[in-house]
Amino acid sequence: MAISFNIEAETRTDLGKGASRRLRHTEKFPAVVYGAGKEPVSLTIDHKKFLHNLENEAFYSHILKLSVDGKEEQVILKDLHRHPAKIAIMHADFLRVSATEKLHLRVPLHFINAEECPGAKEGGLVTHSITEIEVACLPKDLPEYLEVDLSSLELDHSVHMSDITVPSGVELVELSHGAEHDQPVASVHMPRGASDEDEDAGAAAPEAAAEEGGEEPAAE
Repeated sequence: MAISFNIEAETRTDLGKGASRRLRHTEKFPAVVYGAGKEPVSLTIDHKKFLHNLENEAFYSHILKLSVDGKEEQVILKDLHRHPAKIAIMHADFLRVSATEKLHLRVPLHFINAEECPGAKEGGLVTHSITEIEVACLPKDLPEYLEVDLSSLELDHSVHMSDITVPSGVELVELSHGAEHDQPVASVHMPRGASDEDEDAGAAAPEAAAEEGGEEPAAE
């Protein structure tokens, strides 16, 4: 079943910093919607309902249904300003969606088969360099997320952006800038402590052998 997000908003005419502060004291917050060749519209949104939507990862990479004074239009969440110290939304920007214009949006990466990769089976630790990536596509092709298959990842190797399988019609923006932008997204290496222990064990082996043979280690 497809996920759907609906946001109810009202047109806001009382503008300015003072008006925004007063609005936040009523458990609402200011926002704006723009794009698709239409004029920007200032909005008022219920804070509690909107905050609940943010708990869902898919909200950030979905086409949203924005109802302004009862009139519905499709948008994406383009920008979000949070309070630096409190769980509070200060402002939100929405971009209207056009069926004929490509979107640029960051979508999450879902890493699969990490425990099955050869590097992990050898005791390596899988780390993620990035957890989301910018894509360009038409609204109809927008993926909720992209999967990164780590099943073939070997020890001391990495999976890069170019290794990600993307759906038809979807482009990874970073790769459009050239091969030098093909960044690693995940890698597997032995934990640092494990490497140190191996080195210590290797250094101790000759000494142990010498002691068993009754000889002192040779002086340097």
